[in-house]
Amino acid sequence: MATTYENLPMDDEEFDESQIDFTDIEDQYQVRLDEGLDAFVVIDGLPVVPGDSKAKLVKFVLRKLNSVGKVKEDGVHMPVGDDGKTEGYAFVEYNAPSEAVAAVKQLHLTPLDKKHTMQVNKLTDIDRFGKEGRVDEEYHEPHIEPFQQKEHLRSWLGDAEGRDQMVMFRNEKVGVFWNNKEDGPEPVVDRENWTESFVQWSPQGTYLTSMHAQGVQLWGGKAWSRQKRFAHPGVNLVDFSPSERYVTTWSHRPLQVDENHPVPSLSLEEDGKNYIIWDIATGKPLRSFATLDVPTSTDAEGNPVKKKMQWPTFKWSADDKYVARMTPNQSISVYELPRMNLLDKQSIKIEGVVDFEWAPATPKRDGIKTYEQLFCYWTPELGSNPAKVGLMSVPSKEIVRTRNLFNVSDAKLHWQSEGAYVCVKVDRHSKSKKSMATNLEIFRVKEKGVPVEVVDSLKDAVINFAWEPKGNRFVIITAGEIPAGAAVPPKTAVSFFAPEKLKGGAPGNFRHIRTVDKKNSNAIYWSPKGRFVVVATLQSQQSFDLDFWDLSFDKPKDEAEKGDKELNANLQLMATAEHYGMTDIEWDPSGRYLATVASAFRHHMENGYHMYDFKGTLLREEHIDRFKQLIWRPRPATLLSKEEQAEIRKNLRNYSKIFDEQDQAKKNTANKAVIEERQRMLTEWLEFRKSMREMLEEEGAEIELNNGKVIREEDGEVEEIEEIVEEIIEESEEVVQ
Repeated sequence: MATTYENLPMDDEEFDESQIDFTDIEDQYQVRLDEGLDAFVVIDGLPVVPGDSKAKLVKFVLRKLNSVGKVKEDGVHMPVGDDGKTEGYAFVEYNAPSEAVAAVKQLHLTPLDKKHTMQVNKLTDIDRFGKEGRVDEEYHEPHIEPFQQKEHLRSWLGDAEGRDQMVMFRNEKVGVFWNNKEDGPEPVVDRENWTESFVQWSPQGTYLTSMHAQGVQLWGGKAWSRQKRFAHPGVNLVDFSPSERYVTTWSHRPLQVDENHPVPSLSLEEDGKNYIIWDIATGKPLRSFATLDVPTSTDAEGNPVKKKMQWPTFKWSADDKYVARMTPNQSISVYELPRMNLLDKQSIKIEGVVDFEWAPATPKRDGIKTYEQLFCYWTPELGSNPAKVGLMSVPSKEIVRTRNLFNVSDAKLHWQSEGAYVCVKVDRHSKSKKSMATNLEIFRVKEKGVPVEVVDSLKDAVINFAWEPKGNRFVIITAGEIPAGAAVPPKTAVSFFAPEKLKGGAPGNFRHIRTVDKKNSNAIYWSPKGRFVVVATLQSQQSFDLDFWDLSFDKPKDEAEKGDKELNANLQLMATAEHYGMTDIEWDPSGRYLATVASAFRHHMENGYHMYDFKGTLLREEHIDRFKQLIWRPRPATLLSKEEQAEIRKNLRNYSKIFDEQDQAKKNTANKAVIEERQRMLTEWLEFRKSMREMLEEEGAEIELNNGKVIREEDGEVEEIEEIVEEIIEESEEVVQ
């Protein structure tokens, strides 16, 4: 012990305790927070109840506390005041520090009833941040910063001409542009080295995402200032929730977070993790996860084949209330937002599960009035059990519909944009496994009992399927089997389907409209507004076709085909086009324009883009060296009701007159600008001519205005200056035998 006695007073002097240095004793006997109290949490926000109700309250709180760990026996201390009532808080001791951490993560801000919300904090944090000197014992009124008007993040929607924006990434520059039909792109902002890998819009167009070695940044507003920053070193991919409330970041490298290498906003709990789910409003991580080991399967010859990682790994429900991740072949884990706690504290076990997809809109099933979200999943054949497709309701976890399938090689899940249908594209093999065929199992989600319609008249394998957005028609592309050793891929066929018309307007069974054979098409792109669809050939060295189709073409009565009245479709090919080397296709949000891109991310031949209108008319094409991306800025859902939208469509001719007048005025403005430029050039020429005339007159020359000759008089002799200009009008060459 090193207590200092040198300056202690003698017996006849007054003793002063403040002169003694006790720091060595305090250091030896102080309680180590990180050793003794790290399993404790403090619960605040509890109801204040009389003493005789305390036991009931403790029992109620314990049910929640034990959901994330095991509270020690008699591990809840709830103080009682002088009035015999509880104080509204409690101290809780868990068996392990990790359980205390889990309690803070998952139980903080848990609602107990309409008036009380439980707040959970680690006791060590309270001691650490509430140490003497860190909290002023005297109350000071907080300083409130004056209100400052922030940028409107959706100001671009107020454009008077109703134009859309797009981002273009070329070379090392990223720019946001207005799309002008006549004049081409009009720059809004253009910056060098704005991103290090790629750019991405959020689902409703509020934010532009840039990727960096240190993490992700979100940009927006008129000034295109940085709105949010998420530190995730080595980030590779980003995925937003549908309502832009949350975002998932992923890196192939596990995070390394320790006291010697701190990362902003991240704690030691994120160390070794690959995924982080963030709250966009607060900029804080909600929860982090490690990448699951992807199981290997075997091919036909028994060789191991490692499956590719599925992205997005975490899939969002339509209303942002749930996010789910699949553990391949085992289960689906559904988490509630924003607390990120596992729904009902356990994953949904689905043996052999291969894939799942949430309904893209909140479903409204017949006769169901309670809230629910739906997801569809499928499992392969296991032993003697058939393959299975199921629809599950969340949060009840009730299976609302299943369907057994046989001889299944693979399946793909395709939801219609409003959640009215889900099509399961089932690839089936013959018993000998030498040939393949495809069935379409269509679940009619909004009809009573969720009936399933089967489209099985398909002879070849379906390589692509796409629903009409906000509609009930679909397009498929089929391809025959590839001959062994064939260098050229087989020809494909494009088929169109629509439901029959029933009395009352309800859609009937799906029927085949037409098939176009001998194509090379492999991609389908519907207009965001439906009706128009482009069928294309992407990333091919032999073909670069674009076919523009209208499925609601207004045919004259005398040209209407037999059966058109029976189906909800009138099919018409509007135009065909080609774009050499195209790799991507993008419709603008209004469905008026379509851009095709030859991206340097794929190849370096004739990079650039073409711009078409919805009818397939080429408006412009630009070849730009190292052109990488063109992405239209999404728009949020319209605020107009279906009735208001129908009224606008009904009176579209009246609106068209206004738009035509505006277009004509804009064209006249452009013509006026041309005339003014020509007038300026003429004025400059006349002024130049006048100055030349004055200069010649000063030198004693006379000018004949009739024939433009200049006559110069020197020493009484007249000299006529004449310039002869020869011009070849036409030249022909004839060989004489």
